[in-house]
Amino acid sequence: MKLTTPLAHIKGVGPKTAQALSAAGLETVADALDFLPRAYDDYSAAVNIADLQPGKVTVRARCESISTRIVRRGLRITTAVLADDSGKVKAVWFNQSYRESQLRSDAEFVFSGQFGMQYNSYQISNPSVELAKQTNSSDAQHTSGIHPVYKSIKNLRPKTVQDLLKNLRPIMEFLPETLPEYIVQRQSLVSRAEAVRSLHAPNNHQEITRGRERLAFEELFEMILAAQLNKQEQTKLTGWRIPFNQLVVKQFVEQLPFPLTNAQRRAAWQILQDLESEHPMNRLLQGDVGSGKTVVAGLVAAEVAQAGFQTAIMAPTEILATQHAKTLDELLSPFGVSVALLTGHVKGTARRQLLDNLANGDIDVVVGTHALIQEKVAYHKLGFVVIDEQHRFGVKQRQALLQKADYMPHLLSMTATPIPRSLALTLYGELDISILDELPAGRQPIATKIWSPASAPKLYETIDHELAQGRQAYVICPLIDDNPDNDKKSVEAEYHKLAKTMFRHRRVGLLHGKLPPEEKAAVMQQFADGELDMLVSTTVVEVGVDVPNATVMLIENADNFGLSQLHQLRGRVGRGQHQSFCHLMLSGHDKPSQRLKEIEKSQDGFYLAEVDLKLRGPGEIYGRAQHGALNLKIASLSDTPLIARAQMEAERFVKEGQDLLQYNHLARAVSRYQRLTTLN
Repeated sequence: MKLTTPLAHIKGVGPKTAQALSAAGLETVADALDFLPRAYDDYSAAVNIADLQPGKVTVRARCESISTRIVRRGLRITTAVLADDSGKVKAVWFNQSYRESQLRSDAEFVFSGQFGMQYNSYQISNPSVELAKQTNSSDAQHTSGIHPVYKSIKNLRPKTVQDLLKNLRPIMEFLPETLPEYIVQRQSLVSRAEAVRSLHAPNNHQEITRGRERLAFEELFEMILAAQLNKQEQTKLTGWRIPFNQLVVKQFVEQLPFPLTNAQRRAAWQILQDLESEHPMNRLLQGDVGSGKTVVAGLVAAEVAQAGFQTAIMAPTEILATQHAKTLDELLSPFGVSVALLTGHVKGTARRQLLDNLANGDIDVVVGTHALIQEKVAYHKLGFVVIDEQHRFGVKQRQALLQKADYMPHLLSMTATPIPRSLALTLYGELDISILDELPAGRQPIATKIWSPASAPKLYETIDHELAQGRQAYVICPLIDDNPDNDKKSVEAEYHKLAKTMFRHRRVGLLHGKLPPEEKAAVMQQFADGELDMLVSTTVVEVGVDVPNATVMLIENADNFGLSQLHQLRGRVGRGQHQSFCHLMLSGHDKPSQRLKEIEKSQDGFYLAEVDLKLRGPGEIYGRAQHGALNLKIASLSDTPLIARAQMEAERFVKEGQDLLQYNHLARAVSRYQRLTTLN
């Protein structure tokens, strides 16, 4: 047996099993060994039925009766009564009718599952089942220890997967080492072979912990090393040197209608110093909602234009691109810097003229959407590229814009989603980072409150009182279409409800991503111009839209959003001189989660991002596509101490000039991560 041996060649794996395994992405022995348990049942911790407490439980019992009923097409419920000498308890399985034939005997079994109140009675839900260990029985399963529980595979019983991994245990002992031996020793890690065996066949909980630590360290080390190598490669690139022009910067700052925060000054200075280098800048500017990232980008664009170079700023939506173009035009036109807007809306003669002006250098700053990377778009002398809300663009889109330049231009990525330090070290390890951690003077905290659906009438009264003062309100809903299987409010239904009942005397608008672009832009403009009192919308307003008169943000089904997204949405208000409010409406009448309580009490986006990372993982922050591709099996990006250890070893590896090609497995993994990280 080898790691490359197809699973179809393993004893006990027939054609149907092989097909099901293949559909789940398991083709070879190596794939199966990487299919790690999602949890463990500890059969040594069995308790009497009379002593059961809500939560994960294990009991040793007989099955007194069992039956299966068809509830609807595609759903069969199997119910059993389990008994031991202390009492009885109900067990329920969904679509596991084979349990009937398994449990119809006088034998004792060990059941492990979640015990709690379901449908007005206590039951154990979907428990795993093992034949209890009998003395003097060689056929019985060994159930005195810890058993792995694997993610379910369609058309396969859990036992089939468990049996397959049992058959592969001999090869686990001989797995080759994949990390440099000196790192394994220096970090006091177990070998890869021991880690894999410990996770598939643990003798105790300590082995599981040590196995997880080893494989998590390896994943983090690979990812951080990839970022470090990308950063090293970047220093070999040459780009435009744009000299610091003190006069331009001084004049720009002096004509601003407000003073720059210290954080803005610090970030601008870091960027301006980067531009003087012969190596292209690759910097991330992260700042909380409303911290003034656009002004920093404008200051840099002013200097870039005076040096004879062009700036391209790519935004994820037309609304945001239009807003940026307007803001930058106001900031830059006094210096004779020309700003243009290029979106899908610019057509015909106007588009041809704009593209000509861009190609011959008459336009200094162009702001746009994906239109900036279309084939016909050519630049005269592109020296500075800004990607706003960079996690919303894929790597290929970012590269396409950079490839429009003769030399590699300086790149500034911007995000209003605060990135936790652990993510900055791993996923963004190749970037230099500037942080705007101050809000402009005079910003008031946004009063945030959680509401239950029963309190809706009172809440609507509160909102109407604000509208009566001449203010405006956002109402955010998660879905566009009504879905009978889903109790999330659809934006269409909510709009009609509010516009025809409690807010029929107000001007209510509707905005969602399925509207034609012209209509979206028109509705948003109406709201910005004060022609609408209330805007019922999906999260398309999440990024960057600036309406100072809007003081109310109501988020329906708030418990279905991540903290980072809720914080972004909250940042749409609080942009003017009046006190602003964010109301979080729950989906049901349950108590609010700890997660929602965190946003109720904190205005700090960086703190909330850390909480979100711990509770929901990196998808919220890094962007779904990239997160999916990362495919972390074991590592948690909230494990800061382990990340620090992996970072230290990765930096040392690069500094000492170690030869990556000595380690085949490591080289392949690092190469994959190099292609996935922010910019390569």
